[in-house]
Amino acid sequence: MNACELCDSPGGEILWQDDLCRVIRVSGSEADAFPGFCRVIWQAHARELSDLTVAERRHLLDVVAATEAAVRAVARPDKINLASLGNVVPHLHWHVIPRWADDSHFPAPIWATAMRPLPIPPLRPQPESAELRKALVTHLGESP
Repeated sequence: MNACELCDSPGGEILWQDDLCRVIRVSGSEADAFPGFCRVIWQAHARELSDLTVAERRHLLDVVAATEAAVRAVARPDKINLASLGNVVPHLHWHVIPRWADDSHFPAPIWATAMRPLPIPPLRPQPESAELRKALVTHLGESP
């Protein structure tokens, strides 16, 4: 296997994790444009959802759903986008993306050409990591 950035590094600030997956906070320009953007990353290297057992898939999707609920509770977006692409980084992970009707790309996907410029400073502040962690614990329990 070639080097994999999600095997070699956490991929961002870890907000919650267990033996099977971790939830990280996205940073940088994506986070500025979409405050509260998180990723759920499978701990072991797997390329596709179908590489997992039924129980593992169920667990991963439960964590994705809980992360969606946590981001909704903290960031209060108009919509949540969920995506699992892996074209650039072929390691199983899900994007949990808060969206607003007035964000830079809405209603297009965040990877499309922006429809309007990102205001400086951003329209919405970043949720605090502690808020996201607390919301994740509410939905998932404490990290083991």
